[in-house]
Amino acid sequence: MEMIKEAWLRFFQSDEQTDWWKRKIRSCRNRDANIVRINGHGHVYEMIRYGRKETYHYLLHLALLIRQNSQFIREEQVIPFKMQLENDRITEHRKMETDLSSAKTGYARMEADISGSRSEQRFAYDRRAAVQYAHRWWNSYNPAYRTFDVDCTNYVSQCMRAGGAPMRGAPNREQGWWYQDDNWSYSWAVAHSLRWYLSGSTEGLKGKEMESASDLIPGDIICYDFSGDGRWDHNTIVVDKDTNDMPLVNAHTDNSRNRYWSYEDSLAWTSDTQYKFFRIGE
Repeated sequence: MEMIKEAWLRFFQSDEQTDWWKRKIRSCRNRDANIVRINGHGHVYEMIRYGRKETYHYLLHLALLIRQNSQFIREEQVIPFKMQLENDRITEHRKMETDLSSAKTGYARMEADISGSRSEQRFAYDRRAAVQYAHRWWNSYNPAYRTFDVDCTNYVSQCMRAGGAPMRGAPNREQGWWYQDDNWSYSWAVAHSLRWYLSGSTEGLKGKEMESASDLIPGDIICYDFSGDGRWDHNTIVVDKDTNDMPLVNAHTDNSRNRYWSYEDSLAWTSDTQYKFFRIGE
């Protein structure tokens, strides 16, 4: 659609988008990498007409070819936009923000629950299967599960489940880690709850806290507190390592593939951002 191309070009020159682009370039430079090529295309998934006004919701799919030493990395990101037209003129165009504050659901209850179990249970974590699932569904949604507005933790949980992580605790949403019959635990779908569950669980799925991102391997999990306020906002799964042995991650909200782990290119990132690095299955 020609209007989407015009709107995107206009937005690309805006202060907000300039900030995003600067963050992306700075993130690459910090890892001794550079952007070789960037391509993008838009896909309209909803159109609302009211009188002379038309509102389009569309997804911008960006594909970046990044070179780091002798390695080429194809990074992809899908960003939701809203564009409004009146009399065929663009009157509004902006990135659609996700309200990460909804991730606060179950905040205190999961913190109280995670220390409940003391029995030991080991499981064989199939990292390859978890990563394969992460690539299969990075930009789509498995119909076997509910899709959430803030879908990052639901997606990461599905990846771990595909790797053989055992579920427990159903049907109590405040206990364990599980998804069953279109119902789920807080730890399955809420970023803050999963972060505390991984560090506190001693049975089935549990996480071993690692000191740095470089300690992680594909299939492991990174948790993000962008504001540094103690509320954990986002989760990703490690799918690969770059030539500096640093993680590349997949995520939902915004959908991303082979993205550099630090998220310094994200408009949500701040200098107060805190991370937790979890080894899964050991």
